Amino acid sequence: MRSCWLMKSEPDEASIDHLAQAPQQTLPWTGVRNYQARNFMRDAMHPGDGVLFYHSSCAEPGIAGIARVAGEVKPDPTQFDARSPYFDAKATPGAPRWLLRDVSLVRKTRLLSLAEMRATPALAGMQVLQRGNRLSITPVTPAEWQAVLALLDRPAP
Repeated sequence: MRSCWLMKSEPDEASIDHLAQAPQQTLPWTGVRNYQARNFMRDAMHPGDGVLFYHSSCAEPGIAGIARVAGEVKPDPTQFDARSPYFDAKATPGAPRWLLRDVSLVRKTRLLSLAEMRATPALAGMQVLQRGNRLSITPVTPAEWQAVLALLDRPAP
């Protein structure tokens, strides 16, 4: 594994269960509309990279599973669909503005809550825990990845 990432999704739109039920347990990560997150997908993500699948904007946010980046970067088709909430009138097939990566399930986990993550000193620097962080995709250090995996191996508090 080259790099590790935390990728946020609203579970009503794409949950870890949706991923588990998808064909080949793979989903396109559509709807990213932030240039920094897009640039992570375009410039820094690679097939095989680890993904912490994070449920956001829900009753109990947290890490709900482990996934992996499964494909090369490609245009996000939702930017061209006028019926999509992710439509972008300035994007064209010849000049797409928004990209996606396919993500494949490794395993569903217990929910590692935001509160449990905040209570873990080894995760104090994790981007998702920083005040004001709104990015849907953030890098995860190897030490943070290992700390999360260790927490997931324990029963919930």
